[in-house]
Amino acid sequence: MRQNQPARLKTKRKQMLMPDVSTMYNLDNLFQPFSCGSLDLANRIVLAPMTRMFSPGNIPGDDVAAYYRRRAENGVGLIVTEGTWINCAGAGNIPDVPNFHGDQALAGWKRVADEVHAAGGKIAPQLWHTGLCAWEGGETVEMLSTSDISHKKSPSGYAAAGKQVKEGMTGTEVEHLIEAYGEGAADAKRLGFDAIEIHAAHGYLVDQFFWGETNKRSDRWGGKTLAERATFGADLVRACRAAVGPDFPILFRFSQWKLQDYSARLTSDPAELEAMLGVLVDAGVDIFHASQRRFWEPEFEGSPLNLAGWTKKLSGKPSITVGSVGLELDFLQTFGAKQDDGAIRFDQLMEMFDRGDFDLVAIGRVLLADPDWLNKIRDGRLEELKPYSAEAMKTLY
Repeated sequence: MRQNQPARLKTKRKQMLMPDVSTMYNLDNLFQPFSCGSLDLANRIVLAPMTRMFSPGNIPGDDVAAYYRRRAENGVGLIVTEGTWINCAGAGNIPDVPNFHGDQALAGWKRVADEVHAAGGKIAPQLWHTGLCAWEGGETVEMLSTSDISHKKSPSGYAAAGKQVKEGMTGTEVEHLIEAYGEGAADAKRLGFDAIEIHAAHGYLVDQFFWGETNKRSDRWGGKTLAERATFGADLVRACRAAVGPDFPILFRFSQWKLQDYSARLTSDPAELEAMLGVLVDAGVDIFHASQRRFWEPEFEGSPLNLAGWTKKLSGKPSITVGSVGLELDFLQTFGAKQDDGAIRFDQLMEMFDRGDFDLVAIGRVLLADPDWLNKIRDGRLEELKPYSAEAMKTLY
């Protein structure tokens, strides 16, 4: 009997320290339906895209389908898949990341979509090209400059600010790349997916066109202003829209920070951000997925709005917030330390959501360790939450 006493006391202390968010806050709004075009969601929770590297030969198998189905079974409204390589040279070289082209890979993705639908969920593939990213496959800028990078794509050959390691893409290469995104969108609709997301964040290829430090082009895809440099992203959206029709939702994920530079910013000016968003809205974006490392941080001085809040205000389109939801530690620290499952900053999240700053909430790492996290939060079962740790990245649970 005494052997069990410390565990009981530990649980009791844990319960005393952790607030019951189900009684402190009205969570009903998070569980209200959401619609956009042909997309109808049961609630406002999104599984954030997270690279998993469990697809040998770049083909998603039955275990990948089961992984996504578990999240749908446990109440996630919309699943955005891990990044998937489009049909273009140099899209990526990270082992075991899935393609979104080729008969075998597409057959695997159809199984994934079917399993999610059987569990009552909705799903969108994230279409991805890494470009000339300084951290692709663990490579540094210096390693890229001495390795075979002939297959890698880039607006102007810059892997990071001030680090040009090759020539930029030709106009013909850019046009072929745009066509590849349209092909991916068409395949997604044909396979039965509910939407697509274009990965335009974190210093990868599309983001390299946005960022003045890596886009030095003098043609239609370059320019001195952010709105001008958004032309490439808009052309991608138009190609995807032509492939899927008017009602099939196109999500667009963007960020200020980059893997090459965590403090990087596309803009510190709301007016400049508004101009960029307007170009993308005119091209056909339905929902913006605004990536931050910490969702609770205001984006511009003098306003409590985060990036998703400003995006919704300036674009008039629905937005998704993301960035350490369910975690209080910094994005980088969580990969090397356990997180106290009580530190979830639910007060900030609900205050921002309830005042209408954004429409959807993307949750990532906590759902790796605990597929049932959402139900436990809703039911006030915080003592049952499984904490995130770096070990969760090593399994496909």
